[in-house]
Amino acid sequence: MAEPVFRRLVLIGVGLIGSSVARIAMEKRELAAEVVASARTQATLDRVMELGIADRVELDPAKAVEGADCVMLCAPVGAYAALAQAIAPHLAPGCVLTDVGSTKQSVIRDVGPLVPEGVHFVPAHPLAGTEYSGPDSGFTTLFQGRWCLLTPPPGTDAAAVEKVSELWRRCGSMVESMEPAHHDRVLAIVSHLPHLIAFTICGTADALEDESRQQVLKFAASGFRDFTRIAASDPVMWRDVFLNNREALLEMLARFMEDAQAMARAVRWGDPTYIEDRVRLGRSIRRSLIELKQA
Repeated sequence: MAEPVFRRLVLIGVGLIGSSVARIAMEKRELAAEVVASARTQATLDRVMELGIADRVELDPAKAVEGADCVMLCAPVGAYAALAQAIAPHLAPGCVLTDVGSTKQSVIRDVGPLVPEGVHFVPAHPLAGTEYSGPDSGFTTLFQGRWCLLTPPPGTDAAAVEKVSELWRRCGSMVESMEPAHHDRVLAIVSHLPHLIAFTICGTADALEDESRQQVLKFAASGFRDFTRIAASDPVMWRDVFLNNREALLEMLARFMEDAQAMARAVRWGDPTYIEDRVRLGRSIRRSLIELKQA
């Protein structure tokens, strides 16, 4: 068995991502020799111990990080600033501080200034997930064949970046580095906008007259069902994502609305060529995803 990447890995937040990393770490022991979990409630930590996905749990994040050589923030990104304030004085010299947040400019803004001298800050974002949350939702194959994007600030210690890369490779991910602003614009279109649309279309269906609403739910076709799966995602996490990637999300939403208006005009005026072109484009993108094994 390979030597563990870290001696003590502390996971602050044990939802889908955190509990999946914990499961991998406990099963293979290639990520860390010791796994410590911290969460907002004792009930969550009790469940973590019942599941056997950590060696130790700590309710106080400041106490949890003591002596750790890797701390991974797995909470909603809106909580990062307060968490960083709480743990910063207790991080050991040489510790690697990383995260799994879906927005990266906000993470660097909220956490970066609080990182003590001698602590290495390597923001990361595994592009994997389901609509489920909580410590029961994790599983060891979540990251298999998925990308993890690293956005280390300029001057970050290269050895620390490599350690975080290796951790994610051992989780099954492919790893690539990306500039934070570019990451946020890419994720706005591939993840954040689709979620915004899904939440909105479910709200539109819910606002229909009662009889129509019941029939929508009763006869929901696969298209609407796909939207409801996305819309079942954690509301606090997505609230924080939308607010912390506001500019890029609004830019992509404006582009989408222009394209939706163009499609509406084609439908209104009976333009079959435009409609077919848009459908063919969608099919082409789907084929590309399948070929890249990201479908």
